Amino acid sequence: MNSAIKNLKKRRFDSPAQEVYLSLWRTYDRLRAIEDSLLIEHDLTAQQYNVLRLLQSAHPNPVPTLQISSRLVSRAPDVTRMLDKLQEKGWVARLRSEEDRRAVLIAITPSGIELLKSLAEPIKKMHLSQVGHMSQHDMQVLCELLARVRAPHEPESSPWSENAEG
Repeated sequence: MNSAIKNLKKRRFDSPAQEVYLSLWRTYDRLRAIEDSLLIEHDLTAQQYNVLRLLQSAHPNPVPTLQISSRLVSRAPDVTRMLDKLQEKGWVARLRSEEDRRAVLIAITPSGIELLKSLAEPIKKMHLSQVGHMSQHDMQVLCELLARVRAPHEPESSPWSENAEG
């Protein structure tokens, strides 16, 4: 094996913080690839799936567009376009608020609910394939550690914030 390949195989990091960051990035990439391969079969992205799940949890109540944006797991630069695509597929509907005609509300449709029902078991199996090799205790500790990593970078109002209600 030549020295260039040996040097690539050595783990060299500028700092422990860099090692943690790159390890998180690599882990995200591996787990996301598994998720993408499942969702692509249903013509869905991870963010679209996230939106449908948020709407399902609020069902039968519609949700203001801005509230959807703030509750997504990862930031979406163009929520309007994502909602357009979901509406074109018949999985969401846009409604006007009775109180404020300027406000747009989003509701999941019956076909959106059916899609999520059909995905429930495959998603559960996917999560088991991603992290099922870990003990319950290790998963809990990992979640707590990841929350600590995110905490200084989360807005106080974020549903992922330690201070958030619900």
